[in-house]
Amino acid sequence: MALLKVKFNQKKRVKLAQGLWLMNWFSVFAGILVFSMGLFLKIELRKRSEVMDNSESHFVPNSLILMGILSCAFNGFAGKICYDSLDPTKFAKWKPFLKPYLALCFFFNILIFFVALICFLMRGSLENTLAQGLKNGMKFYRDTDTPGRCFMKKTIDMLQIEFKCCGNNGFKDWFEIQWISNRYLDFSSKEVKDRIKSNVDGRYLVDGVPFSCCNPSSPRPCIQYQVTNNSAHYSYDYQTEELNLWSRGCREALLHYYSSMMSSMGAVVLLVWLFEMSVMVGLRLLQTSLESIANPEDPECESEGWILENSLKDSFKSALESLKKIGKFNQVEADAQGAEGEEGGKTPAITTVS
Repeated sequence: MALLKVKFNQKKRVKLAQGLWLMNWFSVFAGILVFSMGLFLKIELRKRSEVMDNSESHFVPNSLILMGILSCAFNGFAGKICYDSLDPTKFAKWKPFLKPYLALCFFFNILIFFVALICFLMRGSLENTLAQGLKNGMKFYRDTDTPGRCFMKKTIDMLQIEFKCCGNNGFKDWFEIQWISNRYLDFSSKEVKDRIKSNVDGRYLVDGVPFSCCNPSSPRPCIQYQVTNNSAHYSYDYQTEELNLWSRGCREALLHYYSSMMSSMGAVVLLVWLFEMSVMVGLRLLQTSLESIANPEDPECESEGWILENSLKDSFKSALESLKKIGKFNQVEADAQGAEGEEGGKTPAITTVS
């Protein structure tokens, strides 16, 4: 028994073809939207590539760009088929291409669904990328004279100001690295010498943070040096007073920004996938309804359309049998080639009579 069998007359077939033509062009615009989203996400990731450890995060925007291009191509082609389906004589030239095209559409829709899932599941990979990238970026914050790293200070400062964050996980991350360049340290000063000597690695560590960590909304002037020293500031308690520094780490801020963006894009791609699936089902019904016309010379006669010619179980079994036949055919060919090789390798014995 055929799956989702529907009876069509000429009027229904024409309406289906017209509706599918319109839906395909909507799908082309949806493909342009997916392409634009991928391009926008790629630009946003490239803006902060200096604080990202690897390029794995670009898999999502690259996939969205590819899916957008393929969607425009597939749906533009399907729109042409649906338009020609209004005339049975024009439809005849598309008959040989429809089954392979529908098979491609099926795999294409699987890819779209996979990309939609990836948009929701990339949070873990993105978190690791940001954590390591920000850690390295903070280490290079002081290298304003080193080629290739001279803009890292500006990048980190602009990042902390824009996203209202401080450090990797929090402002205390700055206490563990030397973020002040040696060129701005007075090595004749006893304080500087003592701090460098007290550190095993010979680094100048302070309980301070860059200016970009300061919260401009705070009524109190920014306390960015001696943050943990209560006696260094008037009416100040490090443990109880709310600091005038950004409390959120930049990893969390960036992760929330990109995750929410990818989740929104994943929801849009999922809607596009549902729309593409409905277009594919409609095209299959149109194809079978036109091919099952009993008398091609009488286009007004009734016909039947279906998704699968047999039930889902029978179709699955026939597909498995077809795959087994292909496998056996390839095995027979390989055995035949091996036998020919063995025969070719034998040389006839030659006897000589003296």
